[in-house]
Amino acid sequence: MAGQQPPVLALQGIGKDYAATVLDGVGLELHAGQVLALTGENGAGKSTLSKIVCGLVAPTRGSMQLGGEPFAPRSRREAEARGVRMVMQELGLVPTLTVAENLLLGRLPSRAGWVDQGRLRALAERQLARIGLTDIDPATPVARLGIGHQQMVEIARNLQDDTRVLILDEPTAMLTARESERLFAQIAQLAAAGVALVYVSHRLEELRRICDQVAVLRDGRLVDARPMAGVSEADLVQRMIGRTLADEAVRPRRPAGPTKLRLRGLGRGQAVRDVSLDVHAGEVFGLAGLVGSGRTELLRLVYGADRADRGSVELLDATGQAAPRWSSPVQAVRRRVGLVSEDRKSEGLLLSQPIRVNTTLSDLRAVARGGWLQPGRERGIVQGLVRKLRVRCRDEEQPVAALSGGNQQKVVFARWLHRDCEVLLLDEPTRGVDVGARADLYAELDRMAADGRALLMVSSDLRELMAMCDRIGVMSGGRLVQVFERGAWTEQALLAAAFSGVSAPRPEEASA
Repeated sequence: MAGQQPPVLALQGIGKDYAATVLDGVGLELHAGQVLALTGENGAGKSTLSKIVCGLVAPTRGSMQLGGEPFAPRSRREAEARGVRMVMQELGLVPTLTVAENLLLGRLPSRAGWVDQGRLRALAERQLARIGLTDIDPATPVARLGIGHQQMVEIARNLQDDTRVLILDEPTAMLTARESERLFAQIAQLAAAGVALVYVSHRLEELRRICDQVAVLRDGRLVDARPMAGVSEADLVQRMIGRTLADEAVRPRRPAGPTKLRLRGLGRGQAVRDVSLDVHAGEVFGLAGLVGSGRTELLRLVYGADRADRGSVELLDATGQAAPRWSSPVQAVRRRVGLVSEDRKSEGLLLSQPIRVNTTLSDLRAVARGGWLQPGRERGIVQGLVRKLRVRCRDEEQPVAALSGGNQQKVVFARWLHRDCEVLLLDEPTRGVDVGARADLYAELDRMAADGRALLMVSSDLRELMAMCDRIGVMSGGRLVQVFERGAWTEQALLAAAFSGVSAPRPEEASA
């Protein structure tokens, strides 16, 4: 058994202080062949602890041993030289280089001072094959790959023969189910070969499936470490957040008000093909489908981020009259239509700016008088939203880049609450968000629906859609192929509809 062997990695009393303490007294042991689930709410300290192990952050106190010897890496390169590697959520690939060059960066094979292209290709193909990526040409520039394939290349880059400890931080957040299965198979092979793995994820069903141990952080402290066998998702949630969550699956359908958003024959090329639907005031309308089915593309057309080449989008008032149309995000925001993008870091937030600026950006007139910003009024509004959404932060002046992913997502929500949107478009709103923060966001969606807002929500998590939505429309091949009412759907029916427009469907390729 792995637990009977000396630990590969041992942590004693690890602590880290910034303006406040983010880690305090964490002690863990990791054994060869062990897959340890590291979980906790956003802001619990998971990423900080992982970065300390990998040399990206120096601990304030505590010590580490690797293979029984002192281990205090001062850089990522130094940690990797001793066989400790990390696949981070934020991709570390160089988009202008090829797949092969990214895989072998820092150790490119050479001959007579020149890169040996034949050897480079052979080594890259071997590395890709380890994770099942035999269909990717190593000479392809990384920028041409989809985000899921980029994530797989990042994982392949870290699968080196000398790896002793491998940390995976939310590795499946951007992967399809089929790609995730490939990753799980590789994790099993690595564990069998004696590699010790730390798997950081908010997807509790994944943790229970592939991990044999679990460690739970809460507010920077280790609150539990135990074998995974026999631990239920409810147990994990309770340990992570210190409270239980209500089961949302049995909620009744919300009463639907008048039509608020109306789409008729909306399309753009073959990506979105003549979609018509109505979203009512007071309801959450979900969009399910496979990756590439047109869900995100549809939201971008509605928001005006992309220009439709046919069809119409209308915002209706209480009397059924249509407001003037819009053709850009700026005009959409003026009509009180907001978008929570699936990529909050590059499309949703100004990372270097404080919470205050990111929150009030959607409606500066509300915090101004006579054309001048009123700092006191602005701070008061932002502080109220921070309390309402339970954003974990030092104060409203803290840069958004310093927040955890779940708290960053709450700031995005705060922006649209400040704007008081009538229609909110949500693209993967809880991706990379822990169960506690997710519950807070769900509660806010409930409040918005109760206030008569119309919510159109894309998610690759069928359980999320089935728990939160009043109706679920299924996209396939760019078309809206079926709409289910609450109580009339099953997971099997939703998946069958998602594959209806795909030739030779393969269930393992479902994004859900």
